[in-house]
Amino acid sequence: MINNNVMLVEGNRLYLEQLSNIIRETETVTLVARFRDAKDALGQGVVFTPNIILLDADNPNIMSLLEEFRKTYPNADIICTGEKWSADSSSLYVNAGAKCFLVKPFSSEELLDAIFAFSKPTTGGVAEAKVMTFFSPKGKSGKTTLIANLAMAISRKTNASVGIIDADLQFGDMAFFFNLKPQSTIVEAARDTDFLSPVSLNSYFVPVAKNVSILCGTKEPSLIDKVSIHSLETIINMARTMFQYVLIDVPAGFNPTSIAAAEMADTTYVVAMLNGGYEVQHIQRSLDIFTTWPDYKEKVKIILTRVEPCTITAKQEMEEVIGYPVAGIIPNAYLDVATAADDGRMALDLKPNSPLSQRINYLAGRITKEKQDDKDDF
Repeated sequence: MINNNVMLVEGNRLYLEQLSNIIRETETVTLVARFRDAKDALGQGVVFTPNIILLDADNPNIMSLLEEFRKTYPNADIICTGEKWSADSSSLYVNAGAKCFLVKPFSSEELLDAIFAFSKPTTGGVAEAKVMTFFSPKGKSGKTTLIANLAMAISRKTNASVGIIDADLQFGDMAFFFNLKPQSTIVEAARDTDFLSPVSLNSYFVPVAKNVSILCGTKEPSLIDKVSIHSLETIINMARTMFQYVLIDVPAGFNPTSIAAAEMADTTYVVAMLNGGYEVQHIQRSLDIFTTWPDYKEKVKIILTRVEPCTITAKQEMEEVIGYPVAGIIPNAYLDVATAADDGRMALDLKPNSPLSQRINYLAGRITKEKQDDKDDF
């Protein structure tokens, strides 16, 4: 078993003692040296050859210190520690060479998560995730089914880490869809955001497949007020550093939650189920609101579900009616989806060669820019 030799650099005397005890109690981790003065660590610490450095980010000279520590210890992973996580600061630390950020005081479990989980090439210390919000003008659009299957398809195509955030705060179905009974949900994560970092937030996500995890929605509709817009934005910012792709399910219609998630996303998908003429009007009204964004044509895309016949001709006809490009169309496969849900499986797995699976896989290819057959390009 690999042992991790840790050097602790902490300016606060109380934290120095507290964190030293935590490190000593952590399995597979050895505290080889500790310093209050960063300059002493840069000089005297070399003889201890640490492979993990916990560096106090509350030091006002943290950015210059990061550069010096990277030069002095080129083979060591640097984990910044601080009393509070912020998206801007953490991004600066990672770009300067830090592996990740831990809020202090941390636990042994969080320390191990930072050492091991964030040593993977798919998490921490990499380019920020592509964040996608799935918005629907009205309910029953099929977006939960789409998100769940699309997340699986993206992960399988790329072997990338994918996170799903169920931000439909009153009627989110993602937990039911995956037959989950989570102990922690977005409510607990929102409550704890002031004390979390991406490392500790990871424990609130439930793994459902290889490289796919879900932050489940509220257990009761009455808990909607427990998730503030500020805490939701913090969760999304943290998720950017935890996953390569983040898919966000939001409540139907324009409300503070759906607007905040849409504004934070790199791409907002307007998802609508074609059951009649009203859906087209709802899409057009939504687009009218999104036009207030200066980059809405690049950021807002349309996905139509239950399209029959699901052909390129149908797609072109809907583009003419709506007056806006359609990024993807999904065929009507209600029975397949219902059967898969009853069986506790993804529609992709139940019938991997079905028209539904083909369209979802193609959309995943468009999102990840994976090469695919041109004949399927619609």
